[in-house]
Amino acid sequence: MPRRAILFLFLGLAACGTPQERCIQRETRDLRVVDRLIAETEGNLKRGYALEEITIYHSRWVRCYEPAAEEGAPPRPTMCRDEVEEIVTRPKAINLEDEAAKLASLKRKRASLAREAQPAIAACKAQYPE
Repeated sequence: MPRRAILFLFLGLAACGTPQERCIQRETRDLRVVDRLIAETEGNLKRGYALEEITIYHSRWVRCYEPAAEEGAPPRPTMCRDEVEEIVTRPKAINLEDEAAKLASLKRKRASLAREAQPAIAACKAQYPE
């Protein structure tokens, strides 16, 4: 599924929550980002390498139309080259010591964000009781 479609799906699902859930999601956005980065870093360490997304382009022939030679005549079909974008995932070498240090740093940041989010979560629950 393309990234843009996933984003719209996520935004659509986020809009479906209760006011309390939307408030909590808004207040814990950074915490969820750090959780995603922790999961990615743990996967990198488990595999021994990272996964990197790159964009490659392919040329393909598509039907297009030339302007009509005479006024009122239909456009003439022809073939044109078009560039098609493809996102591929490939392995990338990483420094495992640096990745372990990054993981430790992310876990410290997560603990800090979780502590900071507690009052905001409590405020959301007080403002929007269920």
